[in-house]
Amino acid sequence: QVQLVESGGGLVQAGGSLRLSCVASGSIIGGNIMGWYRQAPGKQRELVAIMASSSSTNYADSVKGRFTISRDNAKNTVYLLLNSLKPEDTGVYYCNMRNIARTYWGQGTQVTVSS
Repeated sequence: QVQLVESGGGLVQAGGSLRLSCVASGSIIGGNIMGWYRQAPGKQRELVAIMASSSSTNYADSVKGRFTISRDNAKNTVYLLLNSLKPEDTGVYYCNMRNIARTYWGQGTQVTVSS
């Protein structure tokens, strides 16, 4: 089993920044992909950004140029730097890890951007 614990969410004004962190613990298999998804009220969960252990990344078009994902493999931690935040970025941000066998989710952290 793998446990994912997110932190760093909060309330911020439009144009502001936040940094999310997610620490993974437990039976972690190498070669995994870690990343972030979000879910706005009344909408489906969507990919925000993911990063493989090889450092390759994939971003949603809506966040390219504003959000940056990074990870520290030694600490089993993934980060998401959110810059130039917009009200439409509001939602619950979930940490995700997947490997060849399973997919894991964190409990989520709320990000609220006021206009």
